[in-house]
Amino acid sequence: MHQLSRQFKREGKLIGLVPTMGYLHEGHISLIKKSKELTDITIVSIFVNPTQFSPNEDLLTYPRDLDRDKKVLTDIGIDFVFLPSTEEIYSQGFQTYVSVDNITKKYEGEFRPTHFKGVTTIVLILFNCIKPDYAFFGQKDAQQSAAIKQMVNDLKYDIQLVICPIIREKDGLAMSSRNIYLSIEERKKALLLFKSLLKAKELIEQGEREVKKILKSISSIFLGEKTIHINYISIVNAETFSEIEWLEGKNNYYVLIAAKIGKTRLIDNILINL
Repeated sequence: MHQLSRQFKREGKLIGLVPTMGYLHEGHISLIKKSKELTDITIVSIFVNPTQFSPNEDLLTYPRDLDRDKKVLTDIGIDFVFLPSTEEIYSQGFQTYVSVDNITKKYEGEFRPTHFKGVTTIVLILFNCIKPDYAFFGQKDAQQSAAIKQMVNDLKYDIQLVICPIIREKDGLAMSSRNIYLSIEERKKALLLFKSLLKAKELIEQGEREVKKILKSISSIFLGEKTIHINYISIVNAETFSEIEWLEGKNNYYVLIAAKIGKTRLIDNILINL
């Protein structure tokens, strides 16, 4: 990979990286299409990263289908797939990690304490292996994207990050590799997450600016839902991920939600531009 990267740089070609953990869906495809639009060489990495899973999470059962993924990537016409082994990425005696502080402490960081350190470390390793000019991430993992943006800015990486919109199923469920864990009934319940985000958007469009009132209104959607266990519902500044009490003009905000439905944990968000 290092040799290929050096070759592309000598040839003056722009490199686009789409980092994934495989089991590709239309959300990943949208990132790949954007990379093909903006760069000369598109490289998709597939690596189920063990350091971003907590001990009680689904590393061993995380969905994998490499043959299917390769076919998807061949059909869409990407240039290279980077498929490192765990031993290649985390060699014996590995002891160097990258941590982003403030952005990662709340929300996903509270419920998955080791997650972001694993994410930022593997992303930086991929950056060093591939040396992309552009890297493409999905808005669904908004906090992750904010942490990576902070890391790129702080460590002075000359990489343009492109955050692409959430791709949803026809019924509104945000696409995720973990959606296959949901039963038919759980999937129906999962639609309430997007319903709550749309409710927040509606209230804001109607002129509501007090965050407490917005959150109270959308939280009521889940009253009596015993199969849905809300981890958090919040509205944050889209850049800093800091909590706010009042929405002000000329700012961008995320309405965030995370919940466990049965045994499956889902996250979703909606971007508000004022």
